[in-house]
Parts: sequence; C-alpha cells; structure tokens
Amino acid sequence: MRMHWIYLAAAGLFEIGWIFSLKFSEGFTRVAPLISYALCGLGAAFFLSQSLKELPVGLAYAVWTGTAIVGSNVIAVLFLGEPASVARILYVLMIVGGVAGLRLST
Repeated sequence: MRMHWIYLAAAGLFEIGWIFSLKFSEGFTRVAPLISYALCGLGAAFFLSQSLKELPVGLAYAVWTGTAIVGSNVIAVLFLGEPASVARILYVLMIVGGVAGLRLST
C-alpha cells in the first residue's frame, strides 16, 4: 500500500475522532473534548493534505468523508445506542459503494 492511502486512512480516523470530540464537547463547554477536537481536527487536515500530494482531490475528499460517515455511524450504533434501521444501513452501504466505485475508476 502506498503512503498516500495510509495518510488518507489516518485522516479519516482523525475525522471520526473530531466528530465525536465535537459531540462530547457539549457546545465547547468541556475542556478535554475541546482539546481532542483541536488535535483531531489538525490531524485530519494534516493527513488529508499529505494524501493530496498524490491523490486527486475529488477521490481523496470522497474517501475521507466516506470514512468519517461510515465510521461515525458504526460507532454511534455500537456504542451510543443510536438506532440501526434497515434504511440507515442501506444508505451507509450506498456511500461505501460510491467511494469504492470512485476508487476503482481512478
């Protein structure tokens, strides 16, 4: 696997951390999640920028946001008790399919 894909995967994981840090910051009133929010946001931006040195921007952005969407939905269902409806699972799978299709087409 080439480094730009590893950078993009890291950017996606940091983006998931950023999303949940924002949720747990309770409107920027809690310090620890706020620090995590800043660090995860910087990590996501840094690793995304590294991946963009080699990858087309449209593909990288789709994979980055797709990773964040899928990851945040899986974590929310498994650990936060959010509902896992058939429709929700179907639409998340459609996102995965779209991202995979973009990857295969480049």
